[in-house]
Amino acid sequence: MMRKVAVVALVLGALTFIVSGVSWAGGKSSTAEHAAEAAKHTEEAIAHGKQGHADILVEHAEMALKHAEMTQKKKKKNPHMAEAIHDLKEAIEHGKAGKAEVATHDAEDALMHLEAVK
Repeated sequence: MMRKVAVVALVLGALTFIVSGVSWAGGKSSTAEHAAEAAKHTEEAIAHGKQGHADILVEHAEMALKHAEMTQKKKKKNPHMAEAIHDLKEAIEHGKAGKAEVATHDAEDALMHLEAVK
């Protein structure tokens, strides 16, 4: 009986250790995942902006902005991420005004800064 209790305690302890380790790793990777998602949506915004689709550019720039802001909150303030956020806000503003070419340029600037964060 005592042996079963010891085995159960050992297994539960091991599971606790493994689960907590995965949790820590998830916290670190989620920042990288948000940065990657920000870059992916920014690339999509640029592609649509080059086709003159200002409205779709805005959708992707807004998603990129959300991910960039999440990265900035979770990570020590990074000047490149701050610039990317600024440029994404500009892209959204210009895209909403129907200025796809200007918004695309803003998104390209944002992507340059997002790539510098990595």
